[in-house]
Amino acid sequence: MQTSTSTSRSIAGSESGFSIVELMVTTLVLTVVSGVVMSGVMNMTQLNSTVVNRTSMFAGVRNATALLEQEVGQAGRVSLPAIVKLQGAVVADTTAAVAVTSADNMFVGEHLVLGAGTNAETVTLSAVDHGANTITATYLYNHAANEPVMAAGAFSSGVVPPTVADGSTDWVLKIFGDINGTGDMVYVEYTCDIAKGRLYRNQMAWDAAKKEEPSVEQILVDNVQPNPNNTACFVYQTKTVNKVPFVIGVAITLTVQSQEEDPVTHEYQKESKALLNVSPRNVFNAWQLASLDIDNRVQPTPDEITKLLPAN
Repeated sequence: MQTSTSTSRSIAGSESGFSIVELMVTTLVLTVVSGVVMSGVMNMTQLNSTVVNRTSMFAGVRNATALLEQEVGQAGRVSLPAIVKLQGAVVADTTAAVAVTSADNMFVGEHLVLGAGTNAETVTLSAVDHGANTITATYLYNHAANEPVMAAGAFSSGVVPPTVADGSTDWVLKIFGDINGTGDMVYVEYTCDIAKGRLYRNQMAWDAAKKEEPSVEQILVDNVQPNPNNTACFVYQTKTVNKVPFVIGVAITLTVQSQEEDPVTHEYQKESKALLNVSPRNVFNAWQLASLDIDNRVQPTPDEITKLLPAN
């Protein structure tokens, strides 16, 4: 009887569980550990938000300046969208209209190379009929049908100089030529609108009837901010030969602000990207040719482009 009672007490003691003090200590430890873990998770979340915020901002300004660098480099490129040949014979020492396989991208005043080898010559177009695919010029040599017609040289104002009427400005970069490398000539304006905080890229055909105002579809970068020391977005290095200005270098500076506040500092982040001297290689080549008095490779500004330069 005594043994049974002792055994019962032993079993009851072993099943009694934690005391209230032990439970409170355990709960406190778990609370502290959970707090540390949650704090770490929240810090990691904030850090991730900061990284995402900055990465998005960096990517936007980096992509914009990369595109600007590429297209400024292409500015002034002269090309025809297809292989062009004469459709009829040309008689030497005459001024006449002659049919070509395509008159696309041709304009009055353009210098074209007719023929090949010793029979090649450069003529200046005095008239172009895009509908009938005919060009008019004064020819020195005889040319047979199917002889090649080629565009050579580059536009002197592929980057429209700030010194000409309605030219490029500190906040609006105006370029034209075969910018996209497709053979089609286009006119492009980059507008750095600090008031609206936007960088626009507005592209249109070189012979467009009118210039449309840039819209939300043309926004290249949002949240554009004033540059440090209010530096202009676009600065031009200009050379002049025989009173013709050539922009041979463009400095580009762009400052953007993050879309959201930094979750740690509670401030908007800013990033400035500067390209100190982007060379429009085609315009640079035209400047070199003009410096050597090789004027028949320096293409003038088409009247169609001149009509697109003024602001709406």
